[in-house]
Amino acid sequence: MNRQPLRLAVIDAERILSAAGIDSARVDAELLAAHVLGVERGKLPMVPLVDREVVDAIGRLVARRAKREPLQHLTGTAVMGAVDLAVGPGVFIPRPETELLLEWGLTATADTRSPLVVDLCTGSGALALAYANARPDATVHAVERDPVALSWARRNADTRARAGDTPIRLLAADVTAATVLSELDGRVDLVLCNPPYVPEYTDVPPEVRDHDPHQAVFSGVDGLGVIRSVVSLTARLLTAGGAVAIEHDDTHGAAVPALLTARTVFTEVTAHPDLAGRPRFATALRKR
Repeated sequence: MNRQPLRLAVIDAERILSAAGIDSARVDAELLAAHVLGVERGKLPMVPLVDREVVDAIGRLVARRAKREPLQHLTGTAVMGAVDLAVGPGVFIPRPETELLLEWGLTATADTRSPLVVDLCTGSGALALAYANARPDATVHAVERDPVALSWARRNADTRARAGDTPIRLLAADVTAATVLSELDGRVDLVLCNPPYVPEYTDVPPEVRDHDPHQAVFSGVDGLGVIRSVVSLTARLLTAGGAVAIEHDDTHGAAVPALLTARTVFTEVTAHPDLAGRPRFATALRKR
């Protein structure tokens, strides 16, 4: 029987990924091995030996990752909160940094009974579905204009509904449209938004440049094109005391809070860093 130590296969995978310039080489190697084996990453030490076919399967995925294909495209999943999401070509891959925005939104509405929540630029449905999972009593609307991304969101929404989560309400619409969600004006308790925000012509990693949809990443020369519309829309949607959290580029640490502050309906405008200390999202409350 031609069996080999899994540990050596993972070490070899890490070496290849590190040589390809991937900072998370060790983690990616272990996650790819766990994906092939169908086990959790933490269970890998319990699998000392594997068949040659498993080693070959890991090697094929590692070769693709070394060419900077996103890890999440190879495994087919990304995580937000307690929710696993199906992702792939045509939809923006949720990032771990956005977990902080989700946590802030959950905390901001912790004392709100049956909150009405809107996720703008939902993409795969990540924020909407993670919030609905954590708050079964919430009514969650999610807006996305891109039909491919919307198909991924519908797939994920159907999966979560079958798992028992409260279904979200998906809307195919452009958040920059003047009358979008007008039926919710003045009623929304929380707006979450992870919009396209990278300034055009910014040099981004190959995983983003070659695989994330351009329109989900970039937003005009200054990166604020969609965010300006989101701020105006949020001012219309929120109820008195309602909250908003908007993710932004790390060059927008002053610009996005300034856009919120410029609207007199907002108060308690706050800038938030990510885990690396870089500016990452801004929050505000609507005046009572």
